[in-house]
Amino acid sequence: MLSMFPRPAALAAALLALLPLGAQAVQDCELNGQSVNPANGNTTAGKTGLMRCKDRDSGELMREQQLQNGVFMGLVRHYEKGKLLKEHSVNARGNMEGPAREFSPFNGRVLREAMYENGHETGLTRSFHPNGQLRRATFYAEPGERAYAEFTERGQLSGLRCGDKPLLAPAADDARLCGFVGSTPSQVELFDGKGILRTRLAYLAGKRVRSEELYDNGKPSMQDEISGTQRIERRWSSEGVKRREIVYLLLERGAIKRREQEFSEKGLLVRDQRWSAAGEPLSDESYYLNGQPRSKAVYGEGNEARTVEITEFHDNGERAALGRFAVVSRFRQIPIGLHQRFNDSGKLRAESSYDDKGRVTRERSWDADGKLERDDEVFEDGSRKAYAR
Repeated sequence: MLSMFPRPAALAAALLALLPLGAQAVQDCELNGQSVNPANGNTTAGKTGLMRCKDRDSGELMREQQLQNGVFMGLVRHYEKGKLLKEHSVNARGNMEGPAREFSPFNGRVLREAMYENGHETGLTRSFHPNGQLRRATFYAEPGERAYAEFTERGQLSGLRCGDKPLLAPAADDARLCGFVGSTPSQVELFDGKGILRTRLAYLAGKRVRSEELYDNGKPSMQDEISGTQRIERRWSSEGVKRREIVYLLLERGAIKRREQEFSEKGLLVRDQRWSAAGEPLSDESYYLNGQPRSKAVYGEGNEARTVEITEFHDNGERAALGRFAVVSRFRQIPIGLHQRFNDSGKLRAESSYDDKGRVTRERSWDADGKLERDDEVFEDGSRKAYAR
């Protein structure tokens, strides 16, 4: 049995609807030829019919809403300057139920049409540009938005999200767009409002397998491609020079970075990093712009997994330094064992020994002719003395 008085949710919806959009407009409402006040439940208690509310000053219709035995339930319409803007229905709880539409205040064209179940959008929703062209087709199902296709005023596709099966027909042919037809990936192009091609996509059985973003000049800025268990991400400069490439291993949950390369403005390789299938670092190499190696870090494996050997180079390719480090954390390393430095001819110039806590214990140096200049024992407080022979 329906209540004789409006429920709080329904009453709140009615009150909000009566709030003026701009200036403080006063509305006069009537039901079955009698004056009623939706803010006062006593005036609508037990009544059934269509309540109509008009602007007191202009007399223009602003709102229509059905009541059933004193409950705001059924059709609701909103008007602006006498023209219909929105229409929908509400249930006894005051939640939207069934079809809903919105209209252009200029030409009366439908701008949006949707279906609701107890306040939640469900099924296929369409929105339109003022010229009548489809703007967006969206499919809703619990827990929310499942798929959509967006279009420009010219009718060109501008956005796409695929579901696990075709969901957007007849508004959009997502069976074809999302690669549910045939065994090869679909080829999709997305445009901006000016008609400029911005993105190329490829889908297979609803899953995106390739995407490419474009600069204003039509050259690629970013590319993301999936092949088997591997995903490759590439980025370019606006001149068409590749600046970065990252390779990921795809897992059931997430992905692990396997390789990352960085390139100079001219496309020369300047850094190359690699990781194991477990996500542990394997190597990190960097290069001078003349193509010679700048540094090379090789990480230990097995019992040596927490160490890294780093070699630095002069720009002529000769070694500049060599040493091992204990990897304390991602951002901290401490030197251990023997560390050496060389001149640009490859001759040893200095040597330092470290204990397992990263403290230097001995330092030696040689002149350009290879003659020993210094051999010091270094103590914990920083003091030193000539090494005893």
